[in-house]
Amino acid sequence: MKISYNWLKNYIRTNKSPSELAEILTGIGLEVEAVNEWESVRGSLEGVVTGMVVECKPHPNADTLFVTRVDTGSGDLLSIVCGAHNVAAGQVVPVATAGTTLYPGDRELTLKRTKIRGEVSEGMICAEDELGIGDDHSGIVVLPPETPVGIPVSGIFSIEKDVVFEIGLTPNRIDSGSHFGVARDLAAWLSQTEKISAILPHRGEFRVDNNNLNIPVTIENRPDCPRYSALTISNINVGESPQWLRNKLKAIGLNPVNNIVDATNYILHEIGQPLHAFDADKIKGGRVIVKNMPEGSSFTTLDGIERKLSARDLMICNESEAMCIAGVFGGIGSGITTETKNIFLESAYFNPVSIRKTARRHDLSTDASFRFERGADPEITITALKRAALLIKELAGGEISSEIIDNYPEPILPVTVTADISRIEMIAGKKLGEEIIISILESLDIKTVSSANGILELLIPLYRVDVNREADIIEEILRIYGYDNIQTGNRLISTLSYIRQPDRERIMNTIADMLSGAGFNEIVSNSLNPGLWYEESPDFDNSTLVKISNPLSSDLNVMRQSLLYGGLSAMSRNINRQNGDLRLYEFGHCYFRKKSDEPTRADDPATLFSEETSLSLFVTGAKRKASWNHKEEISDFWYLRSVVEMILSRAGISLRDIETDNCSKAFMAEGVDLSMGNRVIARYGRISRQYLEKADIRQDAWFAHIEWDWLVKRAAKQAVTYSELPKYPSVRRDLALLVDRDVKFGTIRDLAFKNEKVLLRDVSLFDVYESESLGKNKKSYAVSFLLRDDRKTLTDKAIDKTINNLARVFESELNAKIR
Repeated sequence: MKISYNWLKNYIRTNKSPSELAEILTGIGLEVEAVNEWESVRGSLEGVVTGMVVECKPHPNADTLFVTRVDTGSGDLLSIVCGAHNVAAGQVVPVATAGTTLYPGDRELTLKRTKIRGEVSEGMICAEDELGIGDDHSGIVVLPPETPVGIPVSGIFSIEKDVVFEIGLTPNRIDSGSHFGVARDLAAWLSQTEKISAILPHRGEFRVDNNNLNIPVTIENRPDCPRYSALTISNINVGESPQWLRNKLKAIGLNPVNNIVDATNYILHEIGQPLHAFDADKIKGGRVIVKNMPEGSSFTTLDGIERKLSARDLMICNESEAMCIAGVFGGIGSGITTETKNIFLESAYFNPVSIRKTARRHDLSTDASFRFERGADPEITITALKRAALLIKELAGGEISSEIIDNYPEPILPVTVTADISRIEMIAGKKLGEEIIISILESLDIKTVSSANGILELLIPLYRVDVNREADIIEEILRIYGYDNIQTGNRLISTLSYIRQPDRERIMNTIADMLSGAGFNEIVSNSLNPGLWYEESPDFDNSTLVKISNPLSSDLNVMRQSLLYGGLSAMSRNINRQNGDLRLYEFGHCYFRKKSDEPTRADDPATLFSEETSLSLFVTGAKRKASWNHKEEISDFWYLRSVVEMILSRAGISLRDIETDNCSKAFMAEGVDLSMGNRVIARYGRISRQYLEKADIRQDAWFAHIEWDWLVKRAAKQAVTYSELPKYPSVRRDLALLVDRDVKFGTIRDLAFKNEKVLLRDVSLFDVYESESLGKNKKSYAVSFLLRDDRKTLTDKAIDKTINNLARVFESELNAKIR
């Protein structure tokens, strides 16, 4: 939100500099993110002076150019080539001398001494658009003949300068969503040390000129439109706004449109109340109806886009059609044009929830919806209407041609909050005193209804939608009193906390540190995903999708069920910016709607959903870049496997207890599932080309998923054990086993440990061979066995006995043959 320093000073008398005000605003919760200087004419016309055209003759080498000699008061006549048809000797004109920078349109032009068609040109005689004071380029600007020569042009055109604050307005502070709102907050802070208040200047006496244009209003949807105020103005002249108003709007980033629209925008940014002006002659049937249109109705907004309405969209209609999406955007058929003579001026209060949902449905964000959806002040509709009507009469003439319509049958009542002074002081950490507390609250328009036994009963103004409990009152007091004024005490107040076991954070940090040390970077992706991703994939159960009731857009309409899509987006973004060598990891929650057969509680909606934590890894490109002493190493399946096994081992999980199987998920072109006790605990592999193409990734990428909740529970149960280094050497023996194709290595490993519990230390698979020459449905495993006796050195006899025994077990149990 942009706030003009000059405009702000219309409502509060202070000598504070912009930098001082920026510091104060940030201190009271209106964080100033930037302070920018603004000029009504960019560059302030520095270097442009008045000059007298002493001589003007046709250019000898160009039919449309003139060679002039201009006196700028420097003592020497400047030779300037000019192409304007209206240049003539004896004129006083604006002259940009060599070295001057002009800003015509969006361009930046620095003038130099040059030659044009063989003639020297030492500057420029300027047109309106070249100076930046208008759009006219039909000819040069000719000043009054009595204008002195050699003076800065900036003094003639009254260049206005301003300072603009960019405030990061939080959603709860819409009460400060205007210049007067900010002035009101500033006055509350300043009033603690000086006598000052924010004052809304009087615009004149409001009176109705006649009742020649009465347009009745009917509200059919009362919950979404609690208050609707309006009046009519006739015989106006739509035209350009005066310079002061255009400068006010331009300073805060608005483009002036015409005097009617500019007046409504001025009031909006002055006091925070959105207004809308309709062409009264286009209101068919002479009646305004606030209602909802049928589902799917077509409506064309001011931007020329035809939109399909929802039956829940509140609309401002006439007797035959919709004219405006209430509180959001006007329609093209009832807007103000240069032909407009009579207007119907609206000032209303709409249900914030209704406006927010409508704005999101149509992907619209306007100054009006920004304020309505956060909660406008229902008490200022009439004030805004009167100020706007008087301003329009001042700018466009006309007559107020109806009494004020104020449809407000059920006034909204202010909230009453009770606050305990002792609790305020306890949380503040300082004894403030009742007098100071009440003084601060009164400066914020919070009235004290009663005060007894240290308890304050407070009446909250309706424009403070964010204050509705004691904690809010304490926050208001402290931000105005100043957090910097709360000294650090001598006491240390601490709370003992018990960390539940397993310590999830410690385990997560351990694994995160290990991955970061291995060259991985942590990412955090959005937990909202496009529902289309899951609906198009066979890997996810659509019945368990958690859908957002009022999504910001169709790309953010479901809670994620996998970290895959966020990782693909991160990889795509990096690859598109020439960073294609990636190793990423993410800890994140995934969300599921429980199925009908899962236990839930009718009185607790939260039990309808479940939340699971996952750890995902994403690898693509080179894991090691080429250098003078080694070649580039590309990430592959085996690299990702080693990382997954490293994580499991670090969590204390024995790899020998894990079973492996082919991954059947469609997002894996080739992959492996790791299981324990009939539960898949992890999977890893190469992402399928179909999924990579959706993310616009044209290189191989690898993905691993680990069930983090399971891993944490398992890690907590693992006891830390240690032993001394072995004194005696280990011995390795290999066997080549011909087995049926459906026999898994895990079965061989389990049989080996089951039958040899003393000497066997490890079993590993180092080769798999399949060929028709081995026999139908046969394959060969090359398996190594590591043997060691911790009491003595192994003899050949003991080694052969153990290996032969294992071979017999494999032959009898698995029908294996030793090759």
